[in-house]
Amino acid sequence: MPALGGILILTLLSGGSAYADAKPWRLHEALSAPAWLDVGGTYRARFEHLDGDFRAGSSGSTQILVGRLLFGVQANFDPFYIGAELEDSRSQLDDSDTPLGTDDVDAIALLRAYIGAKGLNMFAAGDQLDVTAGRLTIDLGSRRLVARNRFRNTINGFTGVNALWQGPAGTQLQTFYTLPVHRRPTDRDRLDDNDIVTDTESFKVRFWAVDLRQENLFGGATGEAYVFGLHEDDGSDVPTANRRLLTPGVRLFSAPAKGAWDFEVEAAGQVGKSRSTTSSADTTDLDHRAGFVHAHLAHTFDAPWSPRLVLQYDFASGDGDPNDGENNRFDTLFGARRWEFGPTGIYGALARSNINSPGTRIEIKPSPNLNGFVGYRAVWLASDRDALTTAEVRDPGGASGSFVGHQIEARVRADVLPGNLGMEFGGAYLFDGEFLKKAPNAAGNGDTAYFYTQSTLTF
Repeated sequence: MPALGGILILTLLSGGSAYADAKPWRLHEALSAPAWLDVGGTYRARFEHLDGDFRAGSSGSTQILVGRLLFGVQANFDPFYIGAELEDSRSQLDDSDTPLGTDDVDAIALLRAYIGAKGLNMFAAGDQLDVTAGRLTIDLGSRRLVARNRFRNTINGFTGVNALWQGPAGTQLQTFYTLPVHRRPTDRDRLDDNDIVTDTESFKVRFWAVDLRQENLFGGATGEAYVFGLHEDDGSDVPTANRRLLTPGVRLFSAPAKGAWDFEVEAAGQVGKSRSTTSSADTTDLDHRAGFVHAHLAHTFDAPWSPRLVLQYDFASGDGDPNDGENNRFDTLFGARRWEFGPTGIYGALARSNINSPGTRIEIKPSPNLNGFVGYRAVWLASDRDALTTAEVRDPGGASGSFVGHQIEARVRADVLPGNLGMEFGGAYLFDGEFLKKAPNAAGNGDTAYFYTQSTLTF
């Protein structure tokens, strides 16, 4: 085995050797499917282990093995297309201490079922309009507020209409109106058994957005302006916090390039009404006033392994006073966070809510088939009277301070068989700060250590 590991590492460092130029195997080709039909998917398995769980009420150590199958079919009849995608996300090896939820399990679910059309020269010479309707997944902008989840074992789904217009001068306009899909089951016993229950959507929860992007602004940067709307009403089968939120924001960024600096700045406000809990007994509407800011500055060195140094900062507001009739905790809607705040899964210590956190990261790419990074964050609560939302740990009086701790994380990703088999290894360590030691309902399990290993097969 040591010899085999050494050969694997040398092969990846050299760019993949004989595998680098090999054509990936594809189910579509193996089935001799017609050119108008796309068939394929992925299967991913990941083992995770956690020591020193930071969550309120946890006992300290747990693990999980999760698997996710994605299988899709699309038929293309220019300008129309129709398709579907199946998701089968399951868990094994979890125990009573594992934080198991619908972000881990969604057995045999219809993730997408859609019909669409593309048109050229619709409003201007050289433009393109793509309209899709049905059950969808959505990536928009930075993916901080709506995303097709990548690391998480289940994926956000939406039923509705999405339209993307791309203009000839680097202008892009995307808008959608959807009903978020409610993953089921939600009770612990049925999740633990990987029970198959049909996912649903309801007009009691509506989610929409308008996003305008323009490339080639000053210095070649890209600018973006957007607004998201979320409107909820309690339902018998889908309890909600009755969020009625508008989230306008702006973003300016440049792309990484060897030997050059790049940057990103994004800021969003959030206004409307919300409630403190999803309980049907909670009928108190709070004025919602919140916001978030992300900024980073990075440099990619013109050197072997293309090292990239990133300096970053994130702030998302928390609720400053639980008794003032306002909710000031930023809601990240349906966004993703793994690339910014560390692994999620059964870890997920940090989120884009009630956080004040500078950090740094160094990324390397030894070969086209091997890359990795090491990152560090110092973490404070934006409000010491609000919760560390991922842990449900809170001191309403603010006497436990605001320092959550220091997080160190690392990840290595390798394309073992480029286009077909990828492997990933990673982990994080959270050194407890004052807040996690002194808060009244703190777990008291000490520092948190987490690692994972996963393999992904693409076919």
